[in-house]
Amino acid sequence: MMSLTRPRRPEPLPARFDRRRIYVLPTGFGLFYGALLATMTLGALNYNNNPAFLLALLLGGAGLASLIAAQLQLTGLSIVAIDAEPVPAGMPLTVRVHARAAPDRLRRGLRVDDHGAAGIDAAVLDLEQGAGEAELRIATERRGWLDLPRLRISTTRPLGLARAWAHVWPEAPLLVYPTPEAHGPPLPVGGGDQAVTRLHPSGDDVHHLRAYRFGDARRAIAWKHSARRDTLLVREYEQPLGADVELEWHRLTGLGQEARISRLARWVDEAERDGCRYRLSLPNQPTLGPGTGPAHRHACLRALALMPYG
Repeated sequence: MMSLTRPRRPEPLPARFDRRRIYVLPTGFGLFYGALLATMTLGALNYNNNPAFLLALLLGGAGLASLIAAQLQLTGLSIVAIDAEPVPAGMPLTVRVHARAAPDRLRRGLRVDDHGAAGIDAAVLDLEQGAGEAELRIATERRGWLDLPRLRISTTRPLGLARAWAHVWPEAPLLVYPTPEAHGPPLPVGGGDQAVTRLHPSGDDVHHLRAYRFGDARRAIAWKHSARRDTLLVREYEQPLGADVELEWHRLTGLGQEARISRLARWVDEAERDGCRYRLSLPNQPTLGPGTGPAHRHACLRALALMPYG
């Protein structure tokens, strides 16, 4: 059944649903409803009961209208993008499915799932003013690119008698970072002449006083200055740091391929957390950095995630 429905291969987005890729079949309740109508119709014909026959026709018409209404819930709907923030392997990936449709029609009861192929829990797709998104949580097991399965967008509205559905199969994979090492040696000490400083609550030199913020430690409060200003002030210190931290693949001797990747991933996170500039050197790749910040972190973790498996 799955091999007969469209699309049969990954496709670029946006993907628009038209009548050629929307499928409608009765639900279990719809089959029971149909059997009940058939029984009612046979009884009405057998006993020549015109009111019962008329009622059966009206209910049958309502059932057919329900099938058409279910198909119209999906007709014209477009899946414009699917994205996700990368996470370390082993953590669930939150995938956002973005949809658009003309705002001239109410579309209710839309759900997104994978038809049970990868065990993804269904998510509700709500549209307001013709735009909306659904969030799916997908389990990750290994670093690198994660190919998404074929996703199903379905509805049983308005009466639950029929299910209308369509599939979208995005060809763009999603990135999964390597799992950072849980325990290991600390981040290498930075070197070079361009020493920098950063604000640190346990530094050596007082940098300045600032207003108290929720969560500041009590020991950091400058009580004398606070008494003079009649408001709480907190000391901030400067902690000297080395210039650039060198994260080099070839120095991690004695470790396997995946162990090296996990350690470097942990060091990248630690360097970001400590506000250090760092440079990442991997075999057969240009050196990344020195730099710091979310973009540099992503570039480093992406390079580690896409390292070939040993």
